[in-house]
Amino acid sequence: MVSMTLNKTQLRELVKEAVTELLQERRSLMRELIAEVIEDIALSRAIDEGEKTPIVSREEVLKALDRE
Repeated sequence: MVSMTLNKTQLRELVKEAVTELLQERRSLMRELIAEVIEDIALSRAIDEGEKTPIVSREEVLKALDRE
């Protein structure tokens, strides 16, 4: 069995290389992940904003949708 030891600087460089390689090879995956995070943030903000507005009935919502 072969044993290896890495100092902190060597480990940091290996991690940087691995992350850089991952980002380069999996760009579409990263884009999807970032898009999902942005959508989650937007949805959360919309929910927070919606909780501050008055409650309306289902009929009022449907009536407003029919006007458009």
